[in-house]
Amino acid sequence: MVKKGLKLTKEQLFSLNKPSLKDAIVIFNGGCTGEVVSPQGLIFTNHHCGYGVIAGASTVEHNYLQNGFYAKSLAEEIPGNTQGLYVEFLTKIEDVTRLVLDSLQGLTGQERATRQNEIINAINTRMSNREKYLRASVGSLFKGNQFLLFVYSRYTDVRLVGTPPEALGKFGGDTDNWEWPRHTVDYSVFRVYGAADGSPADYNTNNKPLKPKWYLPVSLKGIKEGDFSLIYGYPGSTNRYESSLGVQFSTDIHNPTLVKLRDMRLKFMFEEMKKDPATKLQLASRYASVANYWKFYKGETEQLLKYDVYGQKRKQEEAFLKWAQGKPDYQNIFNDLKASYDAWRPYAMHRMYINEGILGSPLLAFASTLQDVETALTKPGTSTDAIQRVVASANRARQNFLKGENKTADQNIIAAVLQMYYNDIPKDQQPQGLYDAIKNEYGALDKASSYQKYAEAIVKNTIIFDDRKWSDFVQRPNANMLQQDLAYNLASTIVRNYNGKYLPLYQQFTTKNNEWGRLYLKGIMEMNPNKFMYPDATSTMRLSYGKVASYKPRDAVQYDYVTTMTGMLAKYIPGDYEFDLPPDFLKAAKAKDFGPYKDAKKNDLIIGFITTDDITGGNSGSPVINANGELIGLAFDGNYEALSHKLAFDKDLNRTICVDIRAVLWCIDKLGGAQNIIKELTLKK
Repeated sequence: MVKKGLKLTKEQLFSLNKPSLKDAIVIFNGGCTGEVVSPQGLIFTNHHCGYGVIAGASTVEHNYLQNGFYAKSLAEEIPGNTQGLYVEFLTKIEDVTRLVLDSLQGLTGQERATRQNEIINAINTRMSNREKYLRASVGSLFKGNQFLLFVYSRYTDVRLVGTPPEALGKFGGDTDNWEWPRHTVDYSVFRVYGAADGSPADYNTNNKPLKPKWYLPVSLKGIKEGDFSLIYGYPGSTNRYESSLGVQFSTDIHNPTLVKLRDMRLKFMFEEMKKDPATKLQLASRYASVANYWKFYKGETEQLLKYDVYGQKRKQEEAFLKWAQGKPDYQNIFNDLKASYDAWRPYAMHRMYINEGILGSPLLAFASTLQDVETALTKPGTSTDAIQRVVASANRARQNFLKGENKTADQNIIAAVLQMYYNDIPKDQQPQGLYDAIKNEYGALDKASSYQKYAEAIVKNTIIFDDRKWSDFVQRPNANMLQQDLAYNLASTIVRNYNGKYLPLYQQFTTKNNEWGRLYLKGIMEMNPNKFMYPDATSTMRLSYGKVASYKPRDAVQYDYVTTMTGMLAKYIPGDYEFDLPPDFLKAAKAKDFGPYKDAKKNDLIIGFITTDDITGGNSGSPVINANGELIGLAFDGNYEALSHKLAFDKDLNRTICVDIRAVLWCIDKLGGAQNIIKELTLKK
């Protein structure tokens, strides 16, 4: 990194014993990354990372999602504890490989997997029980060939400080998602609080802003092509040591089925969201979650096929097999893997239909959870107290479910997915008698109207939507009442059919695939003992370095390394769902009063830029840092031409899309009028 331009020492980058840059990096709410940017615990992350909290704090009267929000004082900051918001700081890493592997000697397959989980859970529990706000997590790296213990300090008093209007934070919507050029100002601002001594504490008005061990200064100096860039964060998962069979499985079954089912769900949600602001607010977070990976897996399939990743993997495997000849531990692992895929492939689409289709209906997903209630009611010897506990739990879950439920969208999803399931899943895998009953009651199975009538009856008659009937059920739980409910009957019938016949097959497939992966990686490391290898992403802290760089995605097309306000205004479409802009933003942008945030070279406000850094899901909100350790942007996306990155990294085409920190500060300062936030930062000019 020093050769590439880094000006920091390795101790400044990472030290477990002294304050270092890593102490400014947090896990944000379990699925994103954030960074501390002030001596008072101010956190920057992406808008889409704070989306659920922002939406949850919003009402039609105070629509922070639509209009934006900035706290002008600590007293105005909005607590996130009611929505379970938290951040975690890494405090310790310990290599426990020997401890785990010594306990697995001679074990293989499911026996090994079970024992490994027992050991890991024991280590995690022992460490986590030492303190209330401590979380321990053993990470399995290199597919079970290395184990590291990560210990985190969790802060649960985290408050919303600022967010741009959704029109800026999601500018471009699904059309621009995973695309470059990009003009999305994707940020939100939070603050971490703790007890007076700086330790984690539950939300309390007496808590104090956290005084961090390290925080990032913010650069106003701008960027140019070729500049060194560094990204810290918590990437969620990659599978770059996947087999050629796994790649083929993704392009043949997994990805196309997921995309097809999510496409259907998005269509029906979007139809309702367009109708009024309250519905849009209600469904916004769910829609964004479904849409994000709908487009990702669509793009992943295209790139895997375009660059023949299957063929690349085959060549690597052929070289491994030559080396493995005469080595009993390795020479047959690909034959075993193929047999495993051949056994599971006929049922793989069924699993996707359960997870992305049947349980893609919020009503059916909730109804399926009531199987625990039925079990308690029908199992001999279950105590009255036990029944009351499980019913009370279901009652609480129902209240949460109803808050986000849109009956019309859900009814349309149920009708569509039932017809798709009937057409796409082999008839001998479908629950016996289900479709005969639908035909007898609601009409021919080749007509959409039959499924629409059935879905309408489900929504109209289920006790889940009827407060009076549900209240009666809670007060006098009755198994027959539950079993005869149309929503519960449908969900439990399909899920039990899958769980009873096909889930065990999937579990066997997963166990064999995991065993293959462990042996393959072990063999690869033996075959190349001097080769430096990095492990797949596992939601543990990673550092990636690269440079600011333009790229050429295809013949005769060259993409610049930055986007500007001029380009953003060129995309503006009045009243459009994805490309509209707020009036105050338009006025300020057209006035070109960019002040200290203007880029001297472009004579414009830079909105976004791209780097060659390697990121994946979980890196959202990660700081993009220059050679001096200063914040220059927030990572928030990848480019479409390299969406194969979970399975194969493309060093030539891969780009990380970042919002320029100067665009963030301009929005906070000029649009939000929150100079209090700007004054809190350490600005480097």
